[in-house]
Amino acid sequence: MLTLSDFDFNLPPELIAQSALSERSSSRLLEVDNRATPLTLTDRRFSELPTLLDASDLLVFNDTKVLKARFFGQKASGGKIEVLIERLTGATTALAQIRASKSPAQGSTIRLADAFDVTLGERVEPFYTLHFPADCLTLIEQYGRLPLPHYIEHDADAYDETRYQTVYAANPGAVAAPTAGLHFDDALFAQLDARGVERAALTLHVGAGTFQPVRVENIAEHKMHSEWYDLPQTLVDQIAAVKARGNHVIAVGTTSMRALEAAARDAAHAGRPLAATQAETDIFITPGYEFRVVDRLVTNFHLPKSTLMMLVSAFAGMETIREAYRHAIEQRYRFFSYGDAMLLIRRT
Repeated sequence: MLTLSDFDFNLPPELIAQSALSERSSSRLLEVDNRATPLTLTDRRFSELPTLLDASDLLVFNDTKVLKARFFGQKASGGKIEVLIERLTGATTALAQIRASKSPAQGSTIRLADAFDVTLGERVEPFYTLHFPADCLTLIEQYGRLPLPHYIEHDADAYDETRYQTVYAANPGAVAAPTAGLHFDDALFAQLDARGVERAALTLHVGAGTFQPVRVENIAEHKMHSEWYDLPQTLVDQIAAVKARGNHVIAVGTTSMRALEAAARDAAHAGRPLAATQAETDIFITPGYEFRVVDRLVTNFHLPKSTLMMLVSAFAGMETIREAYRHAIEQRYRFFSYGDAMLLIRRT
């Protein structure tokens, strides 16, 4: 039985990156190669990534865009309230987390950002349905605040609004950034193109549940949050071509991996090949999972005891990840959303 403690580690708090580097691709990159024994760990710069990939490999990005999903406001009674939009469900409706001294009642109104009122609809545990007076995406982008992760100790500013967003973000809907993508910039894309590395995108709207702690010691009892994703047919066709010629599919971030593997798992269970998919997924990838699409993974360093630690341990091996994290801490890598990255290369 795998337990929560199996995915714990001690992280010096000063290694938690509090701000992004001014140049995206100047972050560090730990190359983790366990294709042979012993494991090889190589300290690099992220700008070296193109040299580590083969011509005609395929990088798969998540092109979701982070919403300004955090609001402060007040109930009709005057009580203060904090709202975090979880997802848009219609032109004027959204699901949200609400923090207040007393839970507001269905049908009540809340004043947000001292600018407009929303009405509370039915409860969809653990969220509330919010009814906006006009197009909610417009109001969110005009009056909301960027929802930085809880371990970043400053309020989001104009710099964060640029840096906590990938340069290729296109489809609004996430409440957290797909942070492995934050290391890519136009100069790096030019190098990848020159090397002949292919690029493609899918969309997975990262939900607030990505920061929810695992509260059970037996991880088999954990229930994952659900996220919406869109895997286009053009990407399905590219993946098939890459596999046919013996090249590698490289997921940029755990969110890209979750979408790819969720679609592939569901297709395999239905006895059909991978196909274009728009669906919700609550896939929980833990050691022992059979990977069907992703050959390599670009990812940041993750929180102790998190589902993402479990995912990377499933992909690269538990002892490989333990060694990689020990090395990263010894070498003073920067951790979490604004931190450095790893390239995980495993036996396939």
